[in-house]
Amino acid sequence: MHFRRIFVAAALILLAASGCSKQQVQTADLAVVNGKVVTIDSDNPRAEAVAVKGEEVIAVGSSEEIGRYIEDGETEVIDAGGRLVIPGFNDAHIHFGPIDPDYIDLRYITDPGVITGRVREKVSGVEPGVLIRGGRWDHEMFPDKKWPDRELIDPVSPDNPVVLGRVDGHSVLVNSYVLDISGIDRDTPDPAGGKIQRNPVTGEPTGILKEAAEELIKLPGDADKPGGENDKRRKWQAAFEMAARTGVTSIQLPEDADFAVYQEFMDSGELTLRVDVSKRLTYSLGKLIEYNKLKKEYPPDGNWIRFGILKDFMDGTLGSATAMMFEPFEGEVGNTGLPQMEYEELERRVLRADSLGFQIGIHAIGTRGNHWVLNAYEKARQVNGIRDSRHRAEHAQLLTEDDILRFAGLGVIASMQPTHCITDKRFCEKRIGQKRSRWAYAWQSLLDAGADIAFGTDYPVEPIDPLQGIYAAVTRKARAGEEGEGWFPEQKLSMEKAIELYTLGSAYAQFMEDRKGMIREGYLADMVIYDRDLMSIPHDQIMSARVDYTIVGGRVVYRRD
Repeated sequence: MHFRRIFVAAALILLAASGCSKQQVQTADLAVVNGKVVTIDSDNPRAEAVAVKGEEVIAVGSSEEIGRYIEDGETEVIDAGGRLVIPGFNDAHIHFGPIDPDYIDLRYITDPGVITGRVREKVSGVEPGVLIRGGRWDHEMFPDKKWPDRELIDPVSPDNPVVLGRVDGHSVLVNSYVLDISGIDRDTPDPAGGKIQRNPVTGEPTGILKEAAEELIKLPGDADKPGGENDKRRKWQAAFEMAARTGVTSIQLPEDADFAVYQEFMDSGELTLRVDVSKRLTYSLGKLIEYNKLKKEYPPDGNWIRFGILKDFMDGTLGSATAMMFEPFEGEVGNTGLPQMEYEELERRVLRADSLGFQIGIHAIGTRGNHWVLNAYEKARQVNGIRDSRHRAEHAQLLTEDDILRFAGLGVIASMQPTHCITDKRFCEKRIGQKRSRWAYAWQSLLDAGADIAFGTDYPVEPIDPLQGIYAAVTRKARAGEEGEGWFPEQKLSMEKAIELYTLGSAYAQFMEDRKGMIREGYLADMVIYDRDLMSIPHDQIMSARVDYTIVGGRVVYRRD
């Protein structure tokens, strides 16, 4: 059902009913009326209507009250018709980028043979030597749970390099073509922080490269043939449209990304989301000085393009069995994960960046990985002094009970992606057992301990749609549904709390809780209007809800036809 846009008649009726003079208030550029507004503002949790001037909210209240701000011919009015209005979603951990239509998407496939078929189809349409890219496969969805190998793709790709990433982004499947031109064979040693999976009988590489072993891949310079500037721009526009369509109004990039493309769209008036751009954590003073210049160019008091965190990796993932654990993975004697650096190096980098006032986010999934990250942040407080640093543990998936209690005391933010819970719960207990799984994706335990949480998606590892994360947070059940109370149901959240962690929680993680994350007077006018009430519908309908309007800075950037 579509929204109606009401203008003069409704505005005048509301004005007359209010009995107030228009001269007493500003004229709104945009007004949303007749809605169920969940503000995430504890001082004013519910409202019916919102008035916006420029980029900011100027009033929140009843439709009658907001009628005072509506002026014939000057105010665009959206009649929400009783539907849900919430703050715009802020994805605190997303690998955002242009959408490539040639990418082979293998998400959710259950038959390894599909990989063969899709690679064959793609190879048939390109010249020899052209790179075939794809991924998001998950071997835990295959009937036998076995890792795929190059034999799946070699017969259909003898003359093209093929690189297919696992869904977590920490392992890839490549064909023999890639192994050969990269010089990877049975005698190639595993690099530090990486692993070349090998056939247990022959010792030959299977085609699976984990973590740092991916860096061994060497492709011809002309293998990946990018399109022109128009093609590049089209792919970026598709990405922005995807975000707007799903209600994502802010993103935080946990990677060494480029400011230029966002600035280009900002300059042309086409940027439809706010973005924090990160850089790689380093000990290099020269690099940190360079980062500081960027930080001044894109300062914290900006609202659109800002310098974000300094990011690094402590470990791998649960799915690839490369997350750092205190005890070995079940059935894998001696495998406690793959550290991406020694603890001393982590501490060295953290101390220097912290001393210069940077905010830091470290990828940490396993229990030992998170423990090391917390130790490094604690050391920084001891050496550099206590400040409101808001350092982050990116993912914080597998914790110990003792470390859960440390987050709040150290002021460390758990930057978490709730969809990982319902994806990984299929194999989590197989990997680490039931006892250790108790503290996996422990949102409620972290909140009870006083910790701050920011929600995101880790797109494209998981879908960008926030509703999948909301569903995961309130049910802890498979996407297809299942009986019972969910996986470790004591960690489930209420709908309102899940929305809060995806809006105000994420804003706090980027030092913007004073102007973003709530629908409140003086705050940025970023809002989403849904076609149904997430607060009351059955859980099995959550992921079927659709965004009808996405509003960023008072501007409608998406409306559903």
